[in-house]
Amino acid sequence: MERSILRRRVLAAGTAAVAVGALALAGLTGTASADPSPASSAAPVAGADRLSPGLIEAMRRDLGLTADGARARIGAESRAAAAAAGLRRSLGAGFGGARVSGDAAELTVATTRAADTARITEAGARAVVVAHSLADLTSAKAALDRVARQRPPKDVPAWYVDVRTNRVVVEAGRSAAAESFLAAAGVSHKVVTVSQSTARPRTFTDLRGGDAYYMNGTGRCSIGFPVKRGTQGGFVSAGHCGTPGVSTSGYNQQAQGSFQGSTFPGRDYSWVAANTGWTPRPLVNGYGNGDVTVTGSTEALEGSSVCRSGSTTGWHCGTVQQRNSSVTYQEGTVSGVTRTNVCAEPGDSGGSFISGSQAQGVTSGGTGNCSQGGTTYFQPVNPALQAYGLTLVTSGTPTDPPTDPTDPPTDPGGSWAAGTVYAAGDVVTYGSGSYRCLQGHRAQPGWTPPNVPALWQAL
Repeated sequence: MERSILRRRVLAAGTAAVAVGALALAGLTGTASADPSPASSAAPVAGADRLSPGLIEAMRRDLGLTADGARARIGAESRAAAAAAGLRRSLGAGFGGARVSGDAAELTVATTRAADTARITEAGARAVVVAHSLADLTSAKAALDRVARQRPPKDVPAWYVDVRTNRVVVEAGRSAAAESFLAAAGVSHKVVTVSQSTARPRTFTDLRGGDAYYMNGTGRCSIGFPVKRGTQGGFVSAGHCGTPGVSTSGYNQQAQGSFQGSTFPGRDYSWVAANTGWTPRPLVNGYGNGDVTVTGSTEALEGSSVCRSGSTTGWHCGTVQQRNSSVTYQEGTVSGVTRTNVCAEPGDSGGSFISGSQAQGVTSGGTGNCSQGGTTYFQPVNPALQAYGLTLVTSGTPTDPPTDPTDPPTDPGGSWAAGTVYAAGDVVTYGSGSYRCLQGHRAQPGWTPPNVPALWQAL
């Protein structure tokens, strides 16, 4: 069986280099009675049999639930929400908030009055007596919001009502910043917990696993995992994506950094140092399923579930088949990679492989595609970290912040052109071949018809 690095060819400094990629992206409605009585806990949820198959699949994949288990959890959560709404009305000013826990969505309702606990218990919920009503907490947060709208607080990244602790939580990098914020809003410490946080929320220019990046402005690969070396931020990716000195730009085509180290063949890893405009985050792009937080890099056992994120095909999952594999590409043999049954396609190269919240590796290459399935190998991330003295950015890491050697790519001729919007059924030529579009899309650099069989069928 042919093995490839799912590549697309680009040139740089007179040297041919191969960029690879592969991986695709493999959604709730329901109403319930507002009756908070225990009998409602057994009532079916309207529409539970019509839940989106995509939602059920995502819950199966991400929460470890069977299809029946996912429907049961949604039903339990819907019934809990209805019960909580009824109790909120009946408890009035004493209502202190509600929450659910576990797959069974066990309901806990808080009140400021001990006399209300019997009513809560009769409704099938666990009762807790708290010091502050939800209305009081919400009012305190609203005061903070008013101050923030006039002048956003410095070094205070977030604040919120936490019904579990019955407090308004203010996250701050410095206690003095939190004190100043509270004083300006006239909010008492009696309802506030100040939590130390070094978070720096941003709306863009973050480094995130699975996002696209470009080498010398042309070839495209995917970020593996954000890393740090000392105070220098960057990311690891596949070695075949670039050589030291090659510059990179981000998904938004803004200058990003340059390759500092690269090994391929033999191994298939690299690392890119990013400029100060890019901040490494402990996240992997879930491509429509929400970002996945990275908490470590413990190796998953053979047979474990594993998912991949890449800039061509998005988010796909499968299982770890064999570790310590060797694979021979046209460019040479790569050893120490892990074999999976996850699909991938050109441009996914370098992208994240993750099991649960544990980083596993970066996409190397393989066979097949995401239309028919295939085999994909990933280079384990820990050897890459060790080789370059890098630290994986995880949810516990303070966050301060790759690329194929390329010249302008060779133009084989034909009607296909990057930037063009193609509809299913359109026919183009590329080089000496003709291709029919299988899925409507806007063509991107590197998504040439021979390289992306999920989008183009050879005629």
